[in-house]
Amino acid sequence: MPGIHVRDLTEQTMRALKRRARAHHRSVQGEVREILVEAARAAPPEGGYGPIRLHHVDIGGDRPWKREDIYGDDGR
Repeated sequence: MPGIHVRDLTEQTMRALKRRARAHHRSVQGEVREILVEAARAAPPEGGYGPIRLHHVDIGGDRPWKREDIYGDDGR
C-alpha cells in the first residue's frame, strides 16, 4: 500500500495531532490517515467542476432594485 512520510512538523502541530487522536480514540497515524481521507474527499473531481449555470428570472417591473429595497438598510 502506498504511503507518505511527513517531515519537519512543529512540536505544536504534533501536540495538537496527539490531542486530536486521543479525542477520537485513534493513534496519531490513524488520525492523520483520517484527516487525509477527508481532505481527499473534498478534492475537486478528476475532470474538474462543470460550468456554473445561471438562470435569469424576470420579476416584472422596470425599476432597478436598490440595496435598501433588499436589505432594508442604508448600506452601512
